[in-house]
Amino acid sequence: MPPSARTRGRGPGLHHDRRRAEIADAVLAVVAEHGLPGVSLTEVAAQAGVSPGRVQHYFPAKRQLIEAAFDRGNRRSEERIRSRLGADPEDAPPREVLAVVLDELIPHDAPSRAHMRVRHAFNAGALADDAVAERVRGLYAELRTRLADCLLRAGVLRDGGEPEALAVTLVAQAEGLAYHVLLGTVPVCTARRTVRAALDAALPD
Repeated sequence: MPPSARTRGRGPGLHHDRRRAEIADAVLAVVAEHGLPGVSLTEVAAQAGVSPGRVQHYFPAKRQLIEAAFDRGNRRSEERIRSRLGADPEDAPPREVLAVVLDELIPHDAPSRAHMRVRHAFNAGALADDAVAERVRGLYAELRTRLADCLLRAGVLRDGGEPEALAVTLVAQAEGLAYHVLLGTVPVCTARRTVRAALDAALPD
């Protein structure tokens, strides 16, 4: 095992990674409550229960805070999906993966509500920040590819890029409904039922 792997497995390396994760979680909490403009050393430090100097020690620049939170939020979302599936998405039935991934885009509990508030905050920030936009585009490209692969494995035949286009449509519908759920204009149960019906209609019998 390389020395770096041993270091990360215990001792100072592990403590370093945990502290960075805790601070990134604090950033996510701030973004969920106040959006990206609310992220500051003092606000994040207060949320994390540490000094601003401690935050700056792990993340010298605000940009690093934002990037760490973006990655951390996506990892937490993947962990929730894996937990619901009870398996790695690559090993689970494609129809089940599609259903769970799309359902996670609807804020139906506290973790998914916080995640979607953060997701919408990053999407809004991407309109004015090229660096954020690049990360958001990468996220959507990866999501589209993974869902298109699931659609293919579920029996949706490739025809002029149909699985890719269908993946875009399903995600757009789910996230559009998620926005209205967050605003309180559409009930959660209606949004979840609508997304599931669209998925069922797209899949072969």
